[in-house]
Amino acid sequence: MSLVVSEDALNKLQALMDQVEEEPLLRTFQNVHQGCVTETLMRFLKAREWNVTKAHKMIIDCLNWRVQNEIDNILSKPIIPTDFYRGIRDSQLIGLSGYSREGLPVFAIGVGLSSFDKASVHYYVQSHIQINEYRDRVILPSASKKHGQPITTCVKVLDMTGLKLSALNQIKLLTIISSIDDLNYPEKTNTYYIVNVPYIFSACWKVVKPLLQERTRRKVQVLPGCGRDELLKIMDYASLPHFCRREGSGSSRHSENGNGNENCYSLDHPFHQKLYNHIKEESRIHEPVEPIKQGSFHVDFPEPPAEKAEIVKTLESELHKFKISNGTCD
Repeated sequence: MSLVVSEDALNKLQALMDQVEEEPLLRTFQNVHQGCVTETLMRFLKAREWNVTKAHKMIIDCLNWRVQNEIDNILSKPIIPTDFYRGIRDSQLIGLSGYSREGLPVFAIGVGLSSFDKASVHYYVQSHIQINEYRDRVILPSASKKHGQPITTCVKVLDMTGLKLSALNQIKLLTIISSIDDLNYPEKTNTYYIVNVPYIFSACWKVVKPLLQERTRRKVQVLPGCGRDELLKIMDYASLPHFCRREGSGSSRHSENGNGNENCYSLDHPFHQKLYNHIKEESRIHEPVEPIKQGSFHVDFPEPPAEKAEIVKTLESELHKFKISNGTCD
């Protein structure tokens, strides 16, 4: 993509966005761009292969989704009681382990060991969107301020430890979550590092990789072992997720048995403590008189894009082949 073409597309998209007059859309757009308008428009343009018309439609659809689902208020809707929320944190494994040397937040995700079995789908979707919004409204703006330049993307380290055929049961939920991300939080991840890869992942990756857009394929790096040596090239040891700190292939001294400060998935980790306290504080500001209500925050689930639907179908058929060849239904 030449600089002239991309600049031209950016100017055209900016002109279209300048025509938006509806107050609710303008208000929610501020929560999306956080002062980084150019970077935001670029993300949507990249996600639509620099087609201005499609990128404009994507932004407007995203803003309407935000308004209709009151996404601007989601950070004032804590999941309670705390013990119930702890169950969600223990079964939807994600956390902020630190920052890359360039200042990008490093999110660790336990793909293989997330069981998603402690609450209904709506709670997991609510929690996922809360982490997205906290990243975009709190984490990234403060990283930008610290580094004196816009930081609008993050790095994700995906741990495949424990990935089994039973992952088939979670494909529906994971498709909902990733479709929400694709349509409303596009191009937020700079690189996906995949570590602790079992054979089942390698086999699935082989069939899924050709279905991914070139843009997405370039972002995925499957690292050997726990990825420690490769990741240390872009971040300090203190920012490594706990599952990447193993010396060899043996079990980790810093692994799941580590205290809450070590394991960034835990509700006791500083990131989750700050996030949960932020949401509770916001709820007190928004609804100081009413007690906090129990119950999940319902969000409309999008139809997965055609490309994603095809990936899911391929993945399901590959996992079914495994079940048959292994004669197992773990």
